[in-house]
Amino acid sequence: MHIDIHTHVFPDELAPKALHVLSSNVDNIYPLVSDGTVAGLLKNMDSWGIDISVVQPVVTKQSQLKSTNEWAASIQSDRLVCFGGIYPHTSDYKRDIDFVVGLGLKGLKFHAEYQDFIVDDGWMLRIYDYALSKGLMLLHHGGFDPGFKPPFKSNPKQFLHIIKEMQGGVIIVAHLGGHDQWDDVETYLAGSGIYLDTSMGFDFFPHDQFLRIVKKHGADRILFGSDAPWSNAQTEIEQLRSMPLSEEEKNAILGGNAERILMA
Repeated sequence: MHIDIHTHVFPDELAPKALHVLSSNVDNIYPLVSDGTVAGLLKNMDSWGIDISVVQPVVTKQSQLKSTNEWAASIQSDRLVCFGGIYPHTSDYKRDIDFVVGLGLKGLKFHAEYQDFIVDDGWMLRIYDYALSKGLMLLHHGGFDPGFKPPFKSNPKQFLHIIKEMQGGVIIVAHLGGHDQWDDVETYLAGSGIYLDTSMGFDFFPHDQFLRIVKKHGADRILFGSDAPWSNAQTEIEQLRSMPLSEEEKNAILGGNAERILMA
């Protein structure tokens, strides 16, 4: 089974504007692989042999909370699993997390740059702790984002702080723990209890470094992700399949690990 843990889609009527704005913010450096709709994602999944995709919405205003999460819940199916989102600068994070849980969503997506928070701030630790206690998984953007200027609001050392503060639960950091921060991923996160996804990865991180991280961290905590529609999952799968890993390790990364945590 192939599971893509990191994808993005938008309601049909909003997708063209959303993709235009988001792509313009990064000077269109990432070629789009779909139109950002549910139908576009499913079409690519069929072409590329992906069984399940996990949709990761980002809530950037409190006013988006209800509509974004209700829409995410409405598109769930046997092919699509959805995380939800909350606005971190909220006066009542427990209420908002309970709302996400009540909709049957699997986790929360956070993006420290777009949502403007320091990833291991004390307030955020309280939010994570409550969300994990309610059975939600957490998926964070990690590291460099071309739409923002450094210093960035997340790094591997901060994620290590988070994992040490939490009492269990599934925490995933995208872009192999921090885009363009892979030396620090190797130093601080490899071997920790955190999960790393491969999104926007194989065209960027050194493949020998990826293999070292997998060896040190364990293939059982690496999750395949693409960050569609900004990355081509088919070519990422092909690159992973070509690497000198065992078939068991490849199959775990490409779907087995995600299946285990999603179905728990």
